[in-house]
Amino acid sequence: MIKSVLCAVDVQQDHDTKVLQMADKLARLDNAQLDVITVVPSAGINLVASYFEENFQGQMVEQTREKLISKVSGVLGEDRNKDIRHLVTTGSIYEEILEVAKKTGADLIVIGAHQPHLSEYLLGPNAARVVRHSKASVYVVRD
Repeated sequence: MIKSVLCAVDVQQDHDTKVLQMADKLARLDNAQLDVITVVPSAGINLVASYFEENFQGQMVEQTREKLISKVSGVLGEDRNKDIRHLVTTGSIYEEILEVAKKTGADLIVIGAHQPHLSEYLLGPNAARVVRHSKASVYVVRD
């Protein structure tokens, strides 16, 4: 029985509609908690960070949270959106997904595999790493 589903999306892209819909469907099957995560790349590198305003990272996270809530609401509806936890983290995408899955006790991670490039063969690099290293089951949604 699945108690918690973690769905990873990119709020900067429009291709995660199927991913959100599938995560919602899978969560509803067992009346599981649905968490949706997006990861903001870290601007914490000293050389790069010096070019941004002092609270740039905080502002970026807040803007991303607003986009995430809007995206989920647009795909799944406002009523469903109220029951979903919206998570925004900063850092390496696959590492953050794995860490949040561990912290939240996710039984299932739902992630998209976008059109492969020759160098990736089957999955994007983040999806492939999540599949390889996750202790939870991973459901990969294809375009």
